Amino acid sequence: MSVNPGPILERLTRLHPKVIDLSLGRIERLLGRLDEPHLKLAPVVHVAGTNGKGSTVAFLRAMLEAAGRRVHVYTSPHLVRFNERIRVGGAIIGDAELSALLEECETANAGEPITFFEITTAAAFLAFARAPADVVLLETGLGGRLDATNLIPRPAACAITPVSMDHQFYLGNTLAKIAGEKAGILKAGTPCAVAAQNLEAFAVIDERARAVGADLFLERRDWTMTRRENGLGYADGEGRFALPLPALPGAHQTGNAGLAVAALRLLARSGISVADTAIAEGLTRVEWPARLQRLTRGPLVAALPPGWELWLDGGHNPAAGEALAAHAAQWARERPMYLVFGMINTKDIAGFLAPLAPFARSARALAIPNEANAVPAETLAQAARGLGLAAETAPDAAAAVAALAARAPEPARVLICGSLYLAGTILADNG
Repeated sequence: MSVNPGPILERLTRLHPKVIDLSLGRIERLLGRLDEPHLKLAPVVHVAGTNGKGSTVAFLRAMLEAAGRRVHVYTSPHLVRFNERIRVGGAIIGDAELSALLEECETANAGEPITFFEITTAAAFLAFARAPADVVLLETGLGGRLDATNLIPRPAACAITPVSMDHQFYLGNTLAKIAGEKAGILKAGTPCAVAAQNLEAFAVIDERARAVGADLFLERRDWTMTRRENGLGYADGEGRFALPLPALPGAHQTGNAGLAVAALRLLARSGISVADTAIAEGLTRVEWPARLQRLTRGPLVAALPPGWELWLDGGHNPAAGEALAAHAAQWARERPMYLVFGMINTKDIAGFLAPLAPFARSARALAIPNEANAVPAETLAQAARGLGLAAETAPDAAAAVAALAARAPEPARVLICGSLYLAGTILADNG
């Protein structure tokens, strides 16, 4: 048995390509052969939505761990190493354990059709079933209704982040269709915290909840999280309390933090309570890379003149562009901002860039390295120019950062954005 999971991950990718084929039949078959590990988990919190799923899960993990709870976590995609997707008892899964689990799943699958995400999700369920925990946090991979994580008969709680346009080829080309897929995680008897939604999306979620008998805990109706000058304020029917500002920057993280707290209030109905003090501690301890992350060391940072800042964000759809633009508007009042961006060909380039363009002095476009679906740099640059943003191409991030620094006369901020795949490359290359 190999210790390094790299070879088996490559083999699974080769035999079972990273295609998206939404169905539950294949993973149900495999889990049956593995003695149903998904039915042996600690209480589950299942999180779906378009943007903010990972951040919401990160807040949940930080708050639960601050309360002394042992937490298993499954998220995707990873940034640098596949192991990041699976946390067992708070720790990223080790190479030897991951290799053994993947080989066990591969053997049980016996060469039958299955996607890469399905077989690796089965491995996560195995890991979680075999180690004690107080809570399991599951982030959907894509959609919800037919997502491989959607096999828990009755989670302790669910959460749905804001639903917006993304992955239209797989989930549908209207907001209502996409919301219907996300709402597929709703289960009879399972309460669900729901972030503020577009009216069209909410109508679909509400209809699904009524159909299956799920209790919705709605932002603005049942709970609120407000941002103040020096902190946050959470309120619901059980009371209100003040909280510190979260460690994750950006006004949009207020909503993600609020959704996490709301989900914890629902989890308390299953006997797993988290004190207000632990919630506050979790807000200040939370970490989630490539979400408005400031890079403070490494060769890319060293290439910048004194006083410059380098930031990284994996946002890639119009809603993410709007969230980044809200932060960029504040930045623009302080010092110039420049963009370095790369995207894949399934994303709405203009939709992502349009909100950001008014706040950037110029941009450098690059093709994401080693990514088959990367958009050519010149195509990206042309899209930026079409929005009135001065843009040139660069062979890589290092060249882009160097070019910007060489031309700008004053300290500025550089924001690298447009793709989680690009963000992963940056984190790997920058050390």
